[in-house]
Amino acid sequence: MDTMKLLLGATVALLLGALAVSWQGMNTGVKHTSPDEIARLKSQVDELRAEQDKLALERQMQILRSAPASVPTPSSNAAEIEAMKAQMEAGKAAIQKLEDEKTKRNSKLADSEEGLIDQKKLESTDSELRRARMISEALLMGRVKEYVEDAQYGGFVTFDILMPEQVQVGTILAIRRKTGILGQLKVSDISPDGAIANPLPGYGPIKPQIGDDLILPPQY
Repeated sequence: MDTMKLLLGATVALLLGALAVSWQGMNTGVKHTSPDEIARLKSQVDELRAEQDKLALERQMQILRSAPASVPTPSSNAAEIEAMKAQMEAGKAAIQKLEDEKTKRNSKLADSEEGLIDQKKLESTDSELRRARMISEALLMGRVKEYVEDAQYGGFVTFDILMPEQVQVGTILAIRRKTGILGQLKVSDISPDGAIANPLPGYGPIKPQIGDDLILPPQY
């Protein structure tokens, strides 16, 4: 601001000087005015004008820099607000879904735990119920493919092996049907096509059927 005042003062002074020279020239003639003086005054006026132009340009640049950023229009503000609301609602819905799933899992877990407790209470007084549960939960080792009846040797069973790492020659398997055991077999031969097992003493009167499960006998 001080610089502008100085420049304006210098401009006035130079203009007054130029007027005085012009007036003197009119009274005494241009020939009596020093050419060097006129050139000097002209040069100063040109410099002053250039400085004024530079100052005006700098002032415009300052105005542009200090101008506030463009204010969003009401329509753009409304769109951004609606988008934020949609995101918040989506987040709330996702959180609620997780909470609902957690509640369902806890409810199922509580029901299963209660059911297991009730079952164990029953099994403590009912050995048959406990035996049936252990039979139904036993791992499946194989499945009967054919039963060949032989009056002389007592017959034998061919079966598909489902868990080769658990079945070897000499392994004892039990025939499971639903939650009961028909009898036990002893594996006598294993081949790539399957295995052969022979009934052990005490085998029941019910004959094996195609599709019967073969399991490891549970330890009651």
